[in-house]
Amino acid sequence: MKTVAHSTRKRRPRLAPNTRASLDFLGYTFRCDRDLFGRRQWYSNVFPSKRAQQRKRAVLHRMTDRRHCFKPLPWLDAELNRHRRGWANYFGFGVPRRAFNQLNRYVLHRLWQHLHRRSQRRFGPPEGISEHEHLTKLGLLLL
Repeated sequence: MKTVAHSTRKRRPRLAPNTRASLDFLGYTFRCDRDLFGRRQWYSNVFPSKRAQQRKRAVLHRMTDRRHCFKPLPWLDAELNRHRRGWANYFGFGVPRRAFNQLNRYVLHRLWQHLHRRSQRRFGPPEGISEHEHLTKLGLLLL
């Protein structure tokens, strides 16, 4: 009878560069991606996970829903900025540009809905200024 030596060392999970496998951990997604310049190299990519983005959108949705129509826009902007700044500080590691842009678009859309919901008269930015520029002048922080 042969004896087989077993290793007591545990195998650690790792990302193989030739797969599209990803690992979600602490709100981040870790993934190996191909080189952006077409070389035969791989690099580690880190960005906020889809679940973390969905949770943040749900929080922002609750902050801008119908029950908050009475809040003046500067107060609402201050609350949104505080929450978004904390989220951006945590997820600033890695390459969060795409997630930040999606969150900016979502917040701009929700605030615009909020402004239209506040009154029976149609809200519009001043002449010659875009909606985006108007909301940033009112105090909205973009990530």
